[in-house]
Amino acid sequence: MKAYLIKRILLIIPTFIGISLVTFTVLQLSPGNPAYMKLQNMEGAMGADAIPQDIIDQTIEMYGFDKPLPVRYLLWMKRLITFDLGDSYKDGRPVLTRIGEALPITIQLNVISLLLIYLISIPVGTYSATHQHTRSDNTITLGLFILYSLPSFWVAMLLMYFFGGGGGSVSLQTLCTTMFTKIGIVEWSSVQWMLEKVLHFNWFPIYGFGTAGSEDWPFWKWFADRAWHLCLPVFCLTYGGFATISRYARSGLIDVVNQDYIRTSRAYGFSERMVIFKYALRNSLIPIITLLGTLIPAMIGGSVIIESIFSIPGMGRLFYESILARDYPMVMGVFSITAILTLVGLIVSDILYALTDPRIKFE
Repeated sequence: MKAYLIKRILLIIPTFIGISLVTFTVLQLSPGNPAYMKLQNMEGAMGADAIPQDIIDQTIEMYGFDKPLPVRYLLWMKRLITFDLGDSYKDGRPVLTRIGEALPITIQLNVISLLLIYLISIPVGTYSATHQHTRSDNTITLGLFILYSLPSFWVAMLLMYFFGGGGGSVSLQTLCTTMFTKIGIVEWSSVQWMLEKVLHFNWFPIYGFGTAGSEDWPFWKWFADRAWHLCLPVFCLTYGGFATISRYARSGLIDVVNQDYIRTSRAYGFSERMVIFKYALRNSLIPIITLLGTLIPAMIGGSVIIESIFSIPGMGRLFYESILARDYPMVMGVFSITAILTLVGLIVSDILYALTDPRIKFE
């Protein structure tokens, strides 16, 4: 086990280099240039053609765009080794400082969402496997796939509209017009009439990660306020994973209960509950553990939309704003953190393999 972990940890190095190289190349070759964007802003303030050529050359040199692409990558990798990701082009603050402010918020969202997904999906999948082809199994399957098919940004707008006091109604109208009217299912006027008949409950906040000044409150009051603000974003990040994980849990358990050792356990007279939860369930978790390493980057990617909609100052919103501003150091910093979390998630999945199934010996 130790030798395997050492090999996997060492394998992170070339894998990360490959990820960073592809990301850096695509980013540097993408349209737009932060130096020219800043000069365009200056030109708007000073008048057209008012910027001397030497200022243009100095700005390009300041950002290092006068150097070849391989040299720029090596300089970035050198700063990364010394834990210096540079300064943001947008506000001049260190990249690590801004990531350090946003990363804990995104980790909170993703950890809570992952726990809820697994805590709900595994029991639901187990129940469906033990009651397969029944009415309850078909109802659960239909409900989960309906949730899975709903776009998270659209659900976020609906939640803001109905449970946030009608917030985001203009955006909701745009979304409904796009999703209903343009595809010819129903006219927007009828949808608007139905929505106007529904009460708008002002139950949850729809902006931010907490009430202003809540850091000075007592712990339990601060905790309740934080949980109150997290309800809608966490739901939007969670519901889509129910169908995937529960179906894997269902199919995995169905495959295991047809094995010979399960039939032998039943022949010895063990109760069905003991057979399922003691012998079958543990061995059926291997496919679900496999998904753990892939869910981490998927949820971070999904939090880009959710954090932007709910104005949560996390990694997703920081990444989105950095792309719009062509803030290359910030974008590469976010990509680096995401790649490291993904690779660590894969290693954690391998460790959980051995803890779940004693037959697995990595040596």
